[in-house]
Amino acid sequence: MNANYRFSSDVAEIDRDQVHRWISEQSYWAPERSRSRQDAAIDGSRNFGVYDTVSNRQVAYARVITDGVTFAWLCDVFVDPAVRGHGIGKALIAGILEECDPLGLRRIALSTNDAHGLYSNLGFSTLIAPETWMERIVNPGV
Repeated sequence: MNANYRFSSDVAEIDRDQVHRWISEQSYWAPERSRSRQDAAIDGSRNFGVYDTVSNRQVAYARVITDGVTFAWLCDVFVDPAVRGHGIGKALIAGILEECDPLGLRRIALSTNDAHGLYSNLGFSTLIAPETWMERIVNPGV
């Protein structure tokens, strides 16, 4: 990441209004997510952002749900369309991995429709045994 941007894991820096707009209005995975649900998701997760060093404007967001010992779920990864293609997503995920690696987690999982290249370049792969994974979808889209 160039000097125009910085990574942070400080939840106090998260622009909750902006994150909610991104997730509820521009994401394919949670359109129309309510603000109260987004705030609850932020409060129950480890949160990460990338910020413009001049304006301090948040330009990317992601969160990790984890027990802090064995497993983590990386989700709600979003890079502002205005700064895509500048390495912001790569820097965001690299920063998150740097924060999570000392925990000694056995597995960090995620789901993506369109960023396989980004994640594979950072050590992620398709599921080794997808037939062993299951999911229960109760409230799709929220």
